[in-house]
Amino acid sequence: MRPHPHVLSALRREMADWRLWAGRGVVLGFAAIAGLTVVAFTWLTEQALSLFSQLDAHAWWAPLLWTPACTAAIVWVTRRYAPGAAGSGIPQVMAALSAEVPAAERRLFVSLRLSISKMLLTAWGLLAGLSLGREGPAVQIAAGVMHHARRWLPLGSRVSEHGLLLAGGAAGIAAAFNTPLGGVMFAIEELTRKPEQRSNGLLLAAIVLGGLMAVSVYGNATYFGIIRVDNPHLDLLLPGLLVAVCSGAAGGLFARLLTLSLAGSSGDWFSQLRQRAPVWFAAGCGLAVALLGCLSQGDAYGSGYGHTRAMLEGHGEASPLYVLLKFIATWITAWAGVPGGIFAPSLAIGGALGNDIAQLTHYVNAPTLIALGMAGFLAAVTQAPMTSFIIVMEMVDGHGLVLSLMASALVASGVSRLVSAPLYSALAELQLRRLPQNHT
Repeated sequence: MRPHPHVLSALRREMADWRLWAGRGVVLGFAAIAGLTVVAFTWLTEQALSLFSQLDAHAWWAPLLWTPACTAAIVWVTRRYAPGAAGSGIPQVMAALSAEVPAAERRLFVSLRLSISKMLLTAWGLLAGLSLGREGPAVQIAAGVMHHARRWLPLGSRVSEHGLLLAGGAAGIAAAFNTPLGGVMFAIEELTRKPEQRSNGLLLAAIVLGGLMAVSVYGNATYFGIIRVDNPHLDLLLPGLLVAVCSGAAGGLFARLLTLSLAGSSGDWFSQLRQRAPVWFAAGCGLAVALLGCLSQGDAYGSGYGHTRAMLEGHGEASPLYVLLKFIATWITAWAGVPGGIFAPSLAIGGALGNDIAQLTHYVNAPTLIALGMAGFLAAVTQAPMTSFIIVMEMVDGHGLVLSLMASALVASGVSRLVSAPLYSALAELQLRRLPQNHT
């Protein structure tokens, strides 16, 4: 049995090393900056999507010209000036955390320059009306800010680059979703994939502090408000299980399609065109998204937050084609190669799937199945069930649904594993191919 530490001796040891406290101050300071950067990014993306919505409302046909032109331009700028900013951003952070990456090459995946590029290019994507989210990009943006802190750390501060990247990526999720607990679980479950490698107390504090920056600006309000939750009973069993299985199969299919499309290893005509003429391919993808947006009367554009909130509040008409159209629009947007995430569209697709099943089974409390669908589809796509159910729980203030959300996420993730390999791990492997040949 270990002896208890002497309080005064322990306090003297803690206070004796100024570098330890200086390092803590730098980490927490950059965590706050990272959180505020994500807040600014959130505002920028909301303004961009609002401007596109005004364009679409003014002339329904305008996106048929605007969206392909913008998509082509975004891909050209990304490939020429910021290739590390393409895609979600989560695979880049996972790649930077890999032991295969030398310290000098981490700038290929995370840096202040990439963070700024990611902010501007993702906002441009929403200005174009593409079906993408800001949460994955927020991970790379915040990780880039936190990684820059290493330049200011005193020698002997005991804070590693690995820890800074981990804390930054998780703080990005916490600030983007206004879900500090989700950020902590994301660090444990997705970025490290090993629960035993939990961050120390300082890095956990940095994650929470980054998330609290969003609370300080936007208030402690949930993204989708507070849903009315009935006490779980047997009537929920069959519809809930149906939602979990369907969202698991659909999410697994989405992850598999995305992995195969971005890998481009199938040798099909589209993959060859994407390799030979990526800008023209992006223009074609942009036109396809615009056509899907016109077909859905604008619902397939953007992140899908507005549509999901309307469903949860019982407002608006839910088209039975929305799940299919949003699914395809999000897949094509990611395939184009633009910077942008899939978290928010995944929540929208899963929520709409839950709403469709509520209509099909005549379940009286549709918001419950909508929330289960959100957790299930996100868990199926990411295969990170604990992160998914915590994020949804915090976003809808659904603490009364804790067990149901957890069950839906676990079942959906299990079904997804029968269909697809883990999405972000596969995409991180693709990122590692960008390393110079002498390091691979």
